[in-house]
Amino acid sequence: MPDLSHRRRLLVLAICCMSLLIVSLDNTVLNVALPSLQRDLHASTSGLQWTIDAYTLVLAALLMLAGSTADRIGRKRVFLTGLVVFGLGSLLCSLAPNLELLVVFRMVQAVGGSMLNPVAMSIITNTFTDPRERARAIGVWGAVVGISMAAGPLVGGLLVESVGWRSIFWINLPVALVAILLTLRFVPESRAPKARRFDPVGQVLVVALFGSLTYAIIEAPHARAGTVLPFAAIAFLALLALARYEPRRTEPLIDLRFFRSAPFSGATVIAVCGFAALGGFLFLSTLYLQNVRGLDALHAGLWMLPMAVPTLLCAPLSGRLVGSRGPRLPLLIAGCAITTSTVLFAAFQAETSNLTLTLGYLLFGIGFGFVNAPITNSAVSGMPRSQAGVAAAVASTSRQLGSTLGVAVVGALLASGVGSSSYRDVFVTAAQPGWWVLVACGVLVLVLGAVTSSRWARRTAQATAEHLKEHEVREAAGVGA
Repeated sequence: MPDLSHRRRLLVLAICCMSLLIVSLDNTVLNVALPSLQRDLHASTSGLQWTIDAYTLVLAALLMLAGSTADRIGRKRVFLTGLVVFGLGSLLCSLAPNLELLVVFRMVQAVGGSMLNPVAMSIITNTFTDPRERARAIGVWGAVVGISMAAGPLVGGLLVESVGWRSIFWINLPVALVAILLTLRFVPESRAPKARRFDPVGQVLVVALFGSLTYAIIEAPHARAGTVLPFAAIAFLALLALARYEPRRTEPLIDLRFFRSAPFSGATVIAVCGFAALGGFLFLSTLYLQNVRGLDALHAGLWMLPMAVPTLLCAPLSGRLVGSRGPRLPLLIAGCAITTSTVLFAAFQAETSNLTLTLGYLLFGIGFGFVNAPITNSAVSGMPRSQAGVAAAVASTSRQLGSTLGVAVVGALLASGVGSSSYRDVFVTAAQPGWWVLVACGVLVLVLGAVTSSRWARRTAQATAEHLKEHEVREAAGVGA
């Protein structure tokens, strides 16, 4: 990538953030629209789960493929393709006549979305080469998630109440169009010096693992054991096959050598836990506010502002802390805040009081605001720039997998607890097992944040980076690993 002026680098960052905005805003807005969609399309709880998880599942399955493809054929080219497909998927979602087709069109959206976030992060990593400048750029990137959380409930609530749930997909179209035009004009093309080969077996195994695992979790409360167990077995076998097959490839879809770095491994698990907490938190909160308290979509969105605003404010602060002091402090703050917030709901039924409900939302917003920047920075720092797309894609995959599992597990526990009763009668009690799962996620963020930001962990990251660079040098010289 050619050297760019400071103003041009900031413009590239803004364009990349636009892609993150439409992807993040789409999920946030959809959560607010779930009760309206449920009434209009006569969807069950599992149907609502699939509306969200069909998107995050496909996204998680294709992110690493998109990252490596972008490194190979050009990041700008893949990024542009993603914007076009995401816009088309959004248009189709707005026209869906039933739940089944909406789920299918959400998967089309996800195909485009898989080409946006990891590729945009790779573009940012290769644009901002100074570590501190890159950490601040990642902080801005994380703040966009906060913006989507702040704007999503309000914009979604206003659109759902005034126009209907279909309009939530329309807002993606002008943003995608502007992003396409700006990308064509200002984003330079870049690719890895050495192209990575396609790994079809690894890709199939990833799809089998994520898809079968999610299906087994979501359908467990409703289907017979004989229906669910085969999918659980497929997930287990796919995991074993990945662990055995991928290390034997010269250029695997999932480079297991990355996981020799404790910060990278920690960032991967923290991403799963942090975004599982977010997915489950939003799912439970939306259904509670609208189906139990009886609020309309707009007022439910206003109730979520105590969660959204701290995320918006804390994300850039987290990026600055990562750039100046490293990831340890932001991760500890995130773990403590997420754990405390979810304990309020799990142990003290925070939903039943306006004060504790607001406090729980506030604490969760602080925690999530601090968690994103250290995840991304730990994932890409120390990795060779030629591997930036793949490393960023693993982190993004972990986020989407976490969100998928959070909605699947929490939704399954809620559906099992509600049974044939109405939400209004049993929701608070039925939701408690789900809240305890989110407590466990917060504790893991705290513990892993402390362990994987230690001096020992930093030494493993340095050793991994040196090993990867030596491997690249040997391959370039024709020696091989």
